Amino acid sequence: MTSIDDALAIITRGIDELIPEEELVAKLKLGRPLRIKAGFDPTAPDLHLGHTVLLNKLRQFQDLGHDVIFLIGDFTGMIGDPSGKSATRPPLTKEQVAANAVTYKEQVFKVLDPAKTRVVFNSEWMDQLGAADMIKLAGQYTVARMLERDDFSKRYKTEQPIAIHEFLYPLIQGYDSVALEADVELGGTDQKFNLLMGRAVQKAYGQASQVILTVPILEGLDGVQKMSKSLGNYIGVNDAPGEMFTKLLSIPDELLWRYFELLSFRPLHEVEEYRQAVAGGANPQEYKRLLADEIITRFHGAEAARTAHSSAGNRVALGQIPDNVPEVEVSLEGMEQLPVATALRKAGLVKNGAAARDVLARGAVYIDGVQLEGEKMFALGDSAVIQAGKKKIARILVTD
Repeated sequence: MTSIDDALAIITRGIDELIPEEELVAKLKLGRPLRIKAGFDPTAPDLHLGHTVLLNKLRQFQDLGHDVIFLIGDFTGMIGDPSGKSATRPPLTKEQVAANAVTYKEQVFKVLDPAKTRVVFNSEWMDQLGAADMIKLAGQYTVARMLERDDFSKRYKTEQPIAIHEFLYPLIQGYDSVALEADVELGGTDQKFNLLMGRAVQKAYGQASQVILTVPILEGLDGVQKMSKSLGNYIGVNDAPGEMFTKLLSIPDELLWRYFELLSFRPLHEVEEYRQAVAGGANPQEYKRLLADEIITRFHGAEAARTAHSSAGNRVALGQIPDNVPEVEVSLEGMEQLPVATALRKAGLVKNGAAARDVLARGAVYIDGVQLEGEKMFALGDSAVIQAGKKKIARILVTD
């Protein structure tokens, strides 16, 4: 049985805030499975790894023996979450919400345990809430408090329209927690206002307030902006194994440890060992491969992870020799030996001498699968597989 201290260590890994921790400890001491709620508005049909930061945390709660409620906001989806928006969002139709909800359910069970997940739609209770009850709900919060919310405040100050129904969104999200008697609610950092609203609404309806837990927004492949399909910097849950492999090996080195913390289930002490190894001169690509293997296994299985590099086309892992490497003849042109920089250029693996020097300086040149250290000369008749970065590889044959 997991102790409360050990459970807290798992729950708080990679989170942004836990409000308040002492209430979660008190709930854990009750010795019963807690009701863990997370809401998703089905505004888009595809999930990416940014979404799985929250799903991973839900799975950790499941593994600790708690009950996860996966709430699909089909009712609130027709309002449109105003969080972080500078303009009123157009509502989705019922047909759009229903179609996206089906796809959501298919994808989330790649992370969550179906046997331990309760999937609900907030239309189940919101469709039954009459006008009188909606007015009662609206009476639980003031306009002044609503305008404390950052996005509402900015729009009000700049005289941008705020529709009345947008004020209802956080109230209804809070009422969802009442309907589900949630003990804990999870959300991204951009959902903090809505999550706190749940605490206030539960109290107003005579329930114990939920604990809230916020998780960070994951940066995309560019390492700057949040992961988003519209920005093209995403890794989709349904991406093919080779595509996942290629994308994960392309992330900036400095982003690797954040991805390990938020996406991996490896113990943090192991991740710290990896970090120290890279600080000591180890190639970070080796650890990107470990991360890629874990994530591809999670979504596609171990066999797909094992062969992902070969399905990634010519974008292969550094040091990984794929099948059917193209062969290129490079001429000595009167020289006794051919420097590796010249061989790279003659083989078409780099554009010019400057590019050759750059790829060598980055340690991104591999010969027969082994990282090149120092200088390398080729003589007449030599043959070797040379890789320059993640995208260029060829087998060279040195001719006269």
